[in-house]
Amino acid sequence: MPQSSILNRQALYLKPDATRVIVRPFKPSTEPRHLHPRDKTRANEIVDRVLTLDAAATNDQLRDILDNFEGRHRNLLRQFELRADAMEDAFAHHQAFSQQQRQLIGAYFMNEYSFESSALFNPSIVPHPDQTGVDPGSRRVILSLRAVGEGHISSLTFRTGMIDVQGAVTIDPPVRLAGLPDIHATDGLAPAGCIGISFKSESDLSERVIFPVTEAQSNGIEDARFVAFEDEGTTIYYATYTAYNGASIRSELLETQDFLNYTLTPLHGSAARNKGMALFPRRINGRFAMIARQDSENLFLLYSDNLHSWDEGQLLMKPEFAWQFVQIGNCGSPVEIDEGWLLFTHGVGPMRRYSIGVSLLDKDDPSIILARTVEPLLQPEPTEREGYVPNVVYSCGAMRHGDLIALPYAVSDTYSNFTTMKISMLLDTMQPTGHRA
Repeated sequence: MPQSSILNRQALYLKPDATRVIVRPFKPSTEPRHLHPRDKTRANEIVDRVLTLDAAATNDQLRDILDNFEGRHRNLLRQFELRADAMEDAFAHHQAFSQQQRQLIGAYFMNEYSFESSALFNPSIVPHPDQTGVDPGSRRVILSLRAVGEGHISSLTFRTGMIDVQGAVTIDPPVRLAGLPDIHATDGLAPAGCIGISFKSESDLSERVIFPVTEAQSNGIEDARFVAFEDEGTTIYYATYTAYNGASIRSELLETQDFLNYTLTPLHGSAARNKGMALFPRRINGRFAMIARQDSENLFLLYSDNLHSWDEGQLLMKPEFAWQFVQIGNCGSPVEIDEGWLLFTHGVGPMRRYSIGVSLLDKDDPSIILARTVEPLLQPEPTEREGYVPNVVYSCGAMRHGDLIALPYAVSDTYSNFTTMKISMLLDTMQPTGHRA
């Protein structure tokens, strides 16, 4: 049976939308002192200029800003005030300010950012925690996506959708607004470096954007691999992702139970220096387990008693077929079925073309590879090979839905689509190996 014949490619084509913007802090660049010697910072001088306006002119400026921008953001004046609160150093030379002056100053130090203007890709999928009102045999889902805007800065955004009993996928259109969370400290029991973020309860899920917060994330929160983790009757949604600061990377872990409140925690240990870690959706023999790529080519199986600390694992899989001779990597967390664990993987072949395959791991001992696809399961279609990075298909996580697998995938690092497949047909395409890592 040809591999492609088992795929039911949808035609959703989730594409980047430059009209979706967040408002974020703006910091003026600093000129070298030999070019423009100054006693004050540029921020001090901008504040000085704003304060030359009388009350009427200040209010006119605020009214003009609101006329232009208020419908594009929630609680804009409050955001201006919060920005001013964070800029006390710029107010050092001044005694008192009116509320309107603080709001206007805050506006001068914020800007709109089109967070998904360049790309909307590398998706993963999990069941929605709220299945209220869903028809029998259908399931409400949450799709996470990597959004890229100006300066190639990556953030995390979401969509909701539905998979019906036949496997047809629909994705809800996002709301017009988009916004950032509030940042707060975590309690003393949280791991070192952990931060908490929370969105307003009235916000739609598609409105919530997790943008880089820490220095380690400053150039991007990349490739979140979400998984619904079951532990002692509780479902916790975890996502491993890559934090990138423009020069170095590290793996971090996101945790939420409601997609409203989150913690973001750096992972520790020698394995966390790399990217592409994917957590199993439950403990294996009492321990946490990960699939990871500790080098540039191969996949490893890792175990840990501490969710936030991961050291070297054992070699699980290496490139064996022509379509993956350059390197392999995981396409998200393993998916549990009756026969074992389905591990979707990508392989890189000639002309740096990415393809997706799948392996079946033993349920009790995932170091045993029971079967795998010898030929690619999913490759770039002729109509899906153009984009920011041509000839790439990539996924950060699939989901089981009854007797189907739903696999969202990215197209050429630009936009996203979906395919579904029957588990029985998928297993029929795989060749037994009986291989133990």
